[in-house]
Amino acid sequence: MGRIFISAAHGGREAGGIDPGAIAGGTTEAREMILLRDLIVTELRARSVEVLAVPDDLSAAQTITWINSRARSTDVALEIEADAASSPTVRGASVYYIASNNQRKQNAETLLMGLLRRVPQLPNRGVRPDTDSGFGSLQFCRRTTLPALVMQVGFLSSPDDRNLLQTRRRDFALGIVDGLIAWSRGVDPNPGTPVEPNYPPINININGQNYPEQGVLINGNSYIPIDLVDRLRIDLSRSPNVNRVTYRRVVYIKAIELRDFNISISWDSATRTLKLRSILTICPAHIEQIISNGNTTEVQLQIFLRNNNENALVQFPDIPKLYREEAIMEGVNHDLAFCQMCLETGFLRFGGDIKPQQNNFAGLGAIGGGSEAASFPSARIGVRAHIQHLKAYASLEPLVQQEVDPRFRFVTRGVAPSVDQLSGRWSADLDYGTKIKALFKRLYESAGLI
Repeated sequence: MGRIFISAAHGGREAGGIDPGAIAGGTTEAREMILLRDLIVTELRARSVEVLAVPDDLSAAQTITWINSRARSTDVALEIEADAASSPTVRGASVYYIASNNQRKQNAETLLMGLLRRVPQLPNRGVRPDTDSGFGSLQFCRRTTLPALVMQVGFLSSPDDRNLLQTRRRDFALGIVDGLIAWSRGVDPNPGTPVEPNYPPINININGQNYPEQGVLINGNSYIPIDLVDRLRIDLSRSPNVNRVTYRRVVYIKAIELRDFNISISWDSATRTLKLRSILTICPAHIEQIISNGNTTEVQLQIFLRNNNENALVQFPDIPKLYREEAIMEGVNHDLAFCQMCLETGFLRFGGDIKPQQNNFAGLGAIGGGSEAASFPSARIGVRAHIQHLKAYASLEPLVQQEVDPRFRFVTRGVAPSVDQLSGRWSADLDYGTKIKALFKRLYESAGLI
């Protein structure tokens, strides 16, 4: 069994100091995760397991560099976090793994089951690929050179989860340690010498055609030769953090990194084939522009919504149709608008201060200084207001429909033509646009458009 690296809420740190992260119930994510991490370290050492705790004053990038500079082939790494939601009823633990890696998915299940056996009162939110995270990827899973997982041990915003964490912290630690040891023991104890490892080859298929050169499988991740990246006309010069390895005098990169360049990644285990599919019909320069054409059908939107919330269409069965019709009428990309709705409402779960009966799908505020969000008489009018607010930000063109957006006239017209420019404007969250684009990419992958 190799060593275990453990990081406490590294996403909530800044270089030179500790950012508190989520704050709720008189405590912070950083405090709770550091206390939990310390118990995990103590228990691992009591079981004669070598563990390395990442210093708490490192940034996210420094954390990964710190781990990579010390990593050995049989080591594993875990980051523990506490989540937060607008609703105190959202609860549970989950583990994120790097997408398209079935081996890492199994590791995540092992780790999560270890925790839930010790704390069965904690709801199980399951294991999830990092593409399902708010940012569309998790750097702790992607950039580390050894197998890595991110565990969200519960929701700090939930009084029930918070109470469990604070009153049964040792049980949390014991469960995580059980899972870590089971995971670490499953790592190949002899993957090859550091000088010349022996990585298994894999086949590569691009847009239905077999590629003459093979890739390799490293720690369950598919790596492809760099010449294939060049053939796909992908420029990695501005992506210095993309993992590169040299194996038998050939440079390889982790295939999942191509997802950021609009390449779809899938795996056929029967034939050990990595399947890559590039965008063929959609111009990459247009997919982030609010005033542009959407590409999904009503059925594709229905499937995407139902896959993320099986009850989403019960109260709003026509919501995909409404977004397509209202957006097309105003020249707004209905795919982007629909993904923004999914982000704002939690795939129509709501749960925050906005209720479903308000028909407010985008967190639109009212006027007159009140604290309540805007309400609309029907789902169609609510969608129309959302589309109009997007058009206000993205275009100088007049509205086609009668104005129903209560804050349309307060927007500086045309100030945000791309979805990234909504960050800090539509929402105070400076990663707001990134989160919409992550959902957008998931929608296009589910629809087979990339």
